[in-house]
Amino acid sequence: MPAKPIYKSASLCSLNRRKFLYKSSASVAALLLPSIDTYAANDLTGRLATYMASARNLELPPNVLQDAKFRILDTFAAMISGSKLTPGEMATRFARTQGGTPEASILASNIKTTAINAAMINAMLAHSDESDDFEPVTKAHPGSATVPAALAFAQKERRSGTDLIRGVALGYDVGCRFLMALGPDHVRGTHRGAEAYNATMGAMASAASLAHLTEQQMRYAISYGAQQVSGLWSWVDDHDHIEKSFDFSGMGARNGATAVAMVQQGLTGVKDVLDGKHNLIIALSTQPNPEALVADLGSRFFITESSIKTFPVGYPNQAPLDAFLKLYRTNNITPDKVSKIVVRLPEDAIGIVGRSPMPDVNCPYLISTALLEGTISFANAHSQERMKDPAVRAQMEKVTVIGDPALNDPLAPRGGIVEVYLTDGTVLKQHTRFPPGTKENPLSAETVSAKARDLMGPVLGKNKTETVIAQLLELEKVKDMNQLVALMITK
Repeated sequence: MPAKPIYKSASLCSLNRRKFLYKSSASVAALLLPSIDTYAANDLTGRLATYMASARNLELPPNVLQDAKFRILDTFAAMISGSKLTPGEMATRFARTQGGTPEASILASNIKTTAINAAMINAMLAHSDESDDFEPVTKAHPGSATVPAALAFAQKERRSGTDLIRGVALGYDVGCRFLMALGPDHVRGTHRGAEAYNATMGAMASAASLAHLTEQQMRYAISYGAQQVSGLWSWVDDHDHIEKSFDFSGMGARNGATAVAMVQQGLTGVKDVLDGKHNLIIALSTQPNPEALVADLGSRFFITESSIKTFPVGYPNQAPLDAFLKLYRTNNITPDKVSKIVVRLPEDAIGIVGRSPMPDVNCPYLISTALLEGTISFANAHSQERMKDPAVRAQMEKVTVIGDPALNDPLAPRGGIVEVYLTDGTVLKQHTRFPPGTKENPLSAETVSAKARDLMGPVLGKNKTETVIAQLLELEKVKDMNQLVALMITK
């Protein structure tokens, strides 16, 4: 007599199938992913948390102190000017609907809201434009999220200018090192946006410093920040620079501020998110270098390595604009004399600035505007109408942007070469390896102040602008950041 068939329920079959798939995928993952034990060593989270808790008492070297004040001034100028651009206006309008405990101010407005809301909105103001700073190795924009998050908690906790400086310096160090630990080129080779990763971890660190969290609390803040890390390359398709201001800065500042605010209220979390079994580093990178997260803390300061932009445009355009304007000014170039312009950039820059729909990012448009005007004004850099002007479009047809492997230089990752072909057969060529504002080609206090004056003056007026610049250049003398912020509140 044949054996009776054994019938299994559909749910049991499905369960067994899931178990098989899970085991199979786990086996494949074990072959493809690095061993967790390779990276879960020496309490990486604790080492970082200990440094973060002590950084608020760290006296910065004189050059680092000066560079920090320059970057903070530059970011304040970006926030103030950004308040009058469409992304900033829309962000401020959104803030008016949110209410909240009045802990911190949104600059260039009369809104006082929670530290979380203020951090997010001020960060969106800071990146409403392309005038905020840039770190060439990680290619992040550290200031536009780190400074607003630190400012929000400086107001909430009534901290001093020195507290703000040290917190911001810490934010640059943690945010940029986080990308170094993941491998910035590896992240950018995926569909993920590295800028947002930097923003969340940098904002978390700067806010945590101003909140005076303990080492244990720092561990929790790191974990809450880690859970919120996100970001996609899709920002390149934003035509209006509105979502981009959130993606690059607002989201990260909000996430970092949220992490710290939660820990302040006693919420606990995971203590080893950077080196435990399911840690952040191996979750995000198949080529991690975890020790980069703590390497040279206290001796190498990323705030000195970030670049202040001389032009209010996307960073890959800084070098070609500098190169072109040098040729323009020394060779009496006029549009009728030019038959062709070739711009050579590192290959990874082409997808960003080659044909961007945003005027302040589009390289052919900016070069054409410089050809027609002999300069790059704030107004023209942000004008969709001008980018559609037939006269400008005619010059844009002359500009070709090429990715040049020879410029994929890790020591000068955002250099550029411009070749101008004249109608008489002459070819002019200029290579800018380090744009003005880089650590290799730094700006003076006068130059940084002039840029800030141009950005803030139309919003705050001449007298307030001069007072704000003077106080930010001597920020270590400010006893309560609320007093300084009061100068930047408008009706």
